[in-house]
Amino acid sequence: MTDRKALMADKHRIVIKIGSSSLQHPETGDLDYTKLDVLVRELCDLKNQGKDVVLVTSGAIAVGEKAILPNKGEDDNPIAVKQACAAVGQARLMMIYQKIFAEYNQVAAQILMTKNTIVDNLNRYNAQNTFAELFKLGVIPVVNENDTVATYEIGIGDNDTLSAIVAALVEADMLLLLSDIDGLYTDDPRANPDARYIEVVEELTEELMNMGKISTGSSVGTGGMSTKLQAAKIANSTGVDMVIANSKDIKVIHRILSGQNIGTLFLAHEDKHFDLPLYVQQQHPYEKGV
Repeated sequence: MTDRKALMADKHRIVIKIGSSSLQHPETGDLDYTKLDVLVRELCDLKNQGKDVVLVTSGAIAVGEKAILPNKGEDDNPIAVKQACAAVGQARLMMIYQKIFAEYNQVAAQILMTKNTIVDNLNRYNAQNTFAELFKLGVIPVVNENDTVATYEIGIGDNDTLSAIVAALVEADMLLLLSDIDGLYTDDPRANPDARYIEVVEELTEELMNMGKISTGSSVGTGGMSTKLQAAKIANSTGVDMVIANSKDIKVIHRILSGQNIGTLFLAHEDKHFDLPLYVQQQHPYEKGV
């Protein structure tokens, strides 16, 4: 049995990912400002404890759609329209984050990434230097995919994977994925009432990887359990423990990091032979001319 309290006590650099569906009111699709405020407060409190914190946030496209396409669903939009929505939505989303962070006297920085940030050696080196300097300056980086220019990333929609990449890049020791599900189950609990909840994953076997489902049941987010398991593979292979937990109550962040038995814990098994740039390139190869 893993002692979560002892495990979490040693965590000093934490990456937290929150998805689109966790940031919006399900009835309207508009931003849930109460949740955003609690999220920022939780992050600032972790920072005040002397921890380094990174937020990986989704929501740019959804926010942009509400601003300029209020009567159209996301599935109706071609790539160019999604890029336009991302351009509007990312600016709005970051403005809101900046305002809330300022209320807690905390400086935040925006970092937009693509997979080329990792695959290209110079880009990766520069990104690492930027994160390192922001940590030194006491700044909380807010990361998203650069959906305005990265058409291929929009198609994948895997900020779960991006958060694991960021965790590996900054040498974090904990990755927390906040989603609309309590953790990992043996099957989709929405469809199968006999699905068994898994508290701790000590090793990511092929059988577990195959449990991933493409859909989470959310019409807003585009990642599913399969992307979360891919994130776990990246995180665990690069020495990062990971937890999947439900974002229904954002205060779950400090409860998890204080050692409470919440969410599915994926224990790290660092693989010295794991090549992050190569893995990213193989999993999501670029299509020339896209």
